[in-house]
Amino acid sequence: MSKKTALSALLGAVTLAALVAPVHAEDAKPATEKCYGVAKAAKNDCGNSAHTCANQAAKDSLPSEWVKVPAGLCAKLAGGSTTAPAK
Repeated sequence: MSKKTALSALLGAVTLAALVAPVHAEDAKPATEKCYGVAKAAKNDCGNSAHTCANQAAKDSLPSEWVKVPAGLCAKLAGGSTTAPAK
C-alpha cells in the first residue's frame, strides 16, 4: 500500500467518524426534571402563573419558580421539589 493510499484511507476514516459522532451524542442526552423552589432570582428556566418568561424570578427560592436539573438531583437539593405548588 502506498503512502498516498494509506493517507487517503486514514482521512476517509477520520471524516466518517466526525460525521457519525454527533448522531450518537444526541442519543446520550441526560434525563432532566423540573425542580421547583431552588431557582435564584432572575435565573428561572420558564414562566409560571406570575409571569411568562425565563429569568424573571423576583426572589431566590420561590416555590413556583423552577429550573431544569439532571434527573434525581432535585430530591437532594434543600427546598427542591419535582411537584408544582398548588395554585
